[in-house]
Amino acid sequence: MLGFAGYLLIHYTCIQKSFILGIIQRQGIRNSIITYTGIVLGAISLIIIQPRFLTKEEIGLTRMLLAFSALVANIMPLGVNATVFKYFPYFRNRDERHHGFFGFMLIFPLIGYIAIALLLYLFRGTIISHYIGQSRLFTEYFYYVFPLMFFITFTNVLGAYSGSIFRTSVPLLINDVFVRLGSIVVFTLYFIKWIDRDQLIFFYIGVYAMQLVTMICYLFYEDRPSLKINWSKYRENTPYIMFKYGIVMSLSGISSIGLKYMDTLMLGLYKPKQASLNALDIVGIYAIAAFVAAFVEAPMNALDKIIVPKIGEGWQKNDMEDIRQIYYKSAKYLLIIGGLLFLLINLNIDSMFQLIPDKDFSLGKSVILIISIGTLINMGTGNSDALLMTSSKYILLTWLLIGLIVIAYINYRIFIPLFGMNGAAIATALSATIYNFTKYFMIWRYYHLQPFTIDTLKVIAVILITGAAVYFIPSVHNVFADVAIRSSLVGIIFGSLIYALKIVPEFHYLIPFLKNKK
Repeated sequence: MLGFAGYLLIHYTCIQKSFILGIIQRQGIRNSIITYTGIVLGAISLIIIQPRFLTKEEIGLTRMLLAFSALVANIMPLGVNATVFKYFPYFRNRDERHHGFFGFMLIFPLIGYIAIALLLYLFRGTIISHYIGQSRLFTEYFYYVFPLMFFITFTNVLGAYSGSIFRTSVPLLINDVFVRLGSIVVFTLYFIKWIDRDQLIFFYIGVYAMQLVTMICYLFYEDRPSLKINWSKYRENTPYIMFKYGIVMSLSGISSIGLKYMDTLMLGLYKPKQASLNALDIVGIYAIAAFVAAFVEAPMNALDKIIVPKIGEGWQKNDMEDIRQIYYKSAKYLLIIGGLLFLLINLNIDSMFQLIPDKDFSLGKSVILIISIGTLINMGTGNSDALLMTSSKYILLTWLLIGLIVIAYINYRIFIPLFGMNGAAIATALSATIYNFTKYFMIWRYYHLQPFTIDTLKVIAVILITGAAVYFIPSVHNVFADVAIRSSLVGIIFGSLIYALKIVPEFHYLIPFLKNKK
């Protein structure tokens, strides 16, 4: 708890001092609370509920359906998510209902869904033939991907629109809390045998349908968007350029989301090294391990929803100093937050696996360490995706991602046969590291911006010192006591070093202020 409280303090001061605008202050704090509420619910679901209520194969099935649908759903909007962030400021006018931008935006995913769903249906036999040998259960429920990818596609587009009007907290609540609560309810109904497996998958997809409906209701309540398009306004702003930008950025999106879900989809193709497990069993184990490792990256995902529109406006106003400050401070504070979470997760990993009855899940221990190293590197390089995606060099990011997805695919083909799910983790972390440092050099070359300072080295030193100090502490027999002791020591040592090395100047203003308040 002390470590978590330390994170909230760091995150709060980061937003309070670094991003001055009131919208960012309020939404940053709310988003932090919502994000970590969602993480807690996700942890309860994946670590406690699902291993007890579902078989490993059923966990793997739900993850495969979600991974396949999310990957395809990222293609369907034809890049309109990025188009919204970049071009919506030119149409923003609440009195004019944004000139019908909402209706204009929905044309993209509608066309994309019809075209891509038709292609998937035509080539369904080929797809099923690839998976039927190792992941037969997935092929039995393959047709459920059609409604699921529809719901995910339009929810993502509505989320982008919500971010463009600086309303991120409620959509985050819907996506991170509502969906996980709904999934827990569905898994519980299956466990107590109120529903069978077919109904389990049906209601699991239904949770995402309700997510979309709730998002629609919220946006019409909050913004009253119009489906009537003011075409004269769009002719003034050259829709061809927006469409071209969207198509180019859709290629980026495909590659980016491919890195997130390709490991799951590739694991489902290979025969596991463990004779007692099938491919979907391995996917289920890997899914839980990868989810735990993703805790490290959660603050970046929450912050992205806030700062992407602000960086977009920075480019529009040519305010390079504002962009520089966001880039530099996002890298520093995200490395601090990510480092703290990295330590809390990996130093308590043995205790966590003791809470799961099925010991096969402990096979994912190395996966957590490997992937969390990759996510920590991602955190340390700041919100570079947001910077490049909204800049004039966005097309370079697209080519980078296309090249990277090829490299990642090759990595998976090499490492999964050699090391199984650890190989998938190695390929994921290696691909992410290549991607992040390539972005770093691109930003330095074209904009002469870079996020690293002496504070970066100090934070790395704090992470290493804290990790070494706590790692060698003998384990306590009681799992909960061991977690409490290790987490408290991590929080005390980590926080003390951050304060002593003056890495977060806001601490030195905040602590005397709190003393004076007493």
